[in-house]
Amino acid sequence: MFSLARTALRARARPTLATSLFNPTSVSLLAQRRALSDEARKLIDNAVKAHPIVLFMKGTPSQPQCGFSRAVVQILDVQGVDPEKIRAYNCLEDPELRNGIKEYSDWPTIPQVYVNGDFIGGCDILLSMHQNGELEKMLTEKNLLLLAEGEGKKE
Repeated sequence: MFSLARTALRARARPTLATSLFNPTSVSLLAQRRALSDEARKLIDNAVKAHPIVLFMKGTPSQPQCGFSRAVVQILDVQGVDPEKIRAYNCLEDPELRNGIKEYSDWPTIPQVYVNGDFIGGCDILLSMHQNGELEKMLTEKNLLLLAEGEGKKE
């Protein structure tokens, strides 16, 4: 009975498809939310191209603020990525960055990983690539891993 009443309340509180899509206020709010300024796009574009690996995350690599961000940091660490080649941006510090990066990549979640300026994906994609060996292969080909003692640079 209680769950039925709660469902009915949710249905009444939720706008219908017609009112939410064709309401001029909601359309303009959607346009504002989805419009990434040229300046913001350029800043993000420069950021993803400035370092070999760029990570947009919640928190910092030493103090991740979400489990998915922590998982990405751990995957990169397990892979042996050179920490000097990673630049991490804390999306919790800047709401414009937090929303802008989602628009920039057309990817709805954070964390997001870029390698040599190319969007790789979020935690789920990185985990899958780690598990199937694609991530190690890509990082090795791009010389982004720390060399083990006694290893020379591969040509």
